[in-house]
Amino acid sequence: MENLFDISAKSIQGVSLDFKRFLYTEINWERRLIAIKGARGTGKTTLILQFLKENFGLTDEAIYLSLDHIYFSDNRLIDFVDHFVKNGGKYLFLDEVHKYPGWSQEIKNLYDQYPELKVIFTGSSVLEIDKSKADLSRRAMLYTLPSLSLREFVELQYGISFPSFTLNEILNRHKEIAAEFSSKIKPVKAFNEFNRFGAYPFFKETGEDYHHHLERIVNLMLETDLPGIINMDYSSIVKIKKLLYIISHSVPFKPNISELSRKIGIVRDTLLRYLHYLEQAQLILSLNSPVKGLSYMSKPAKLYLNNGNLFYAINPNIPEKGTLRETFFLNQLSAKQQVDYSKEGDFRVDDQYIFEIGGKNKTTYQISGLENSFLAIDDVEYGYKNRIPLWMFGFLY
Repeated sequence: MENLFDISAKSIQGVSLDFKRFLYTEINWERRLIAIKGARGTGKTTLILQFLKENFGLTDEAIYLSLDHIYFSDNRLIDFVDHFVKNGGKYLFLDEVHKYPGWSQEIKNLYDQYPELKVIFTGSSVLEIDKSKADLSRRAMLYTLPSLSLREFVELQYGISFPSFTLNEILNRHKEIAAEFSSKIKPVKAFNEFNRFGAYPFFKETGEDYHHHLERIVNLMLETDLPGIINMDYSSIVKIKKLLYIISHSVPFKPNISELSRKIGIVRDTLLRYLHYLEQAQLILSLNSPVKGLSYMSKPAKLYLNNGNLFYAINPNIPEKGTLRETFFLNQLSAKQQVDYSKEGDFRVDDQYIFEIGGKNKTTYQISGLENSFLAIDDVEYGYKNRIPLWMFGFLY
């Protein structure tokens, strides 16, 4: 047990405070129970260690525990916590909860039995807190950590900090904002770099091995995380991998569910469930028609990979520029806005804006006469009226 306190202290001491993900300042850390979901590599562990270091340092009142530690293969979490609380413990930071059998029930028990204890836990993006047997959704404040924004990438890559902006600010002040950015960075260059290798914070450590590392992470998500959370056998994992591979060679496309089902060798409902799992794992994004009440068992209108970096890790072919543009826009806006399929343009945002995505020679023909319609234009530093630089939508968070 003492070894766990040593590991906690070393983990806290070793984390850097130089860069923090946007979610750090958005979490209400005063809540008694906080859940942070996210894909591998998005920075969940670093996030909670930074908060520990900045607010508690090395104290007996707070501890960081990774539940994949061998100690918990033969010891119950609730027994450890009982000892921890009786000795003055007040703040419990749990990492990788999805690797601990019965995690949801034990966390519920901790919440109910120790009202003086605050629990912050992280888990795979596939976790469905609201469907857990313990029904943690009524107790926990849930946050999801997406991949990096272009703004965060610029801070990590160039050491230059910029504020984030609301969508309304970008639509109305884009010329003013562009002037501020372009005086300090080359936004088009940063945009192109981001699409190749900037979606995950570990790009700083892996360097030229980044895409190989990302490929390994994708395999771990599919081979370890999914079957660890969802009851499925190896043959199902093989079919999900095949599905992801097919999507990576076709996006963005309007899926033919019958044809996809035939190619994978599964029935319709299973295919839609697999697509749901891939989206929960933050490997794909689905674009749906703006119809209220649709479940994940409804057919998506279009499918995309979650971000541009995944093309280079999964698909050996260089992705088309138009595909990267649309993927970037959907990825960056999905973190804060509601993005749906649109018959008039490429995307409908917050049920009031229509966006068409294209290069600098793109015309307004397709959205001509549509109210609240905009062009998101690549390869330009400055916009004009409803023509807004595409890169600027990477500064929403």
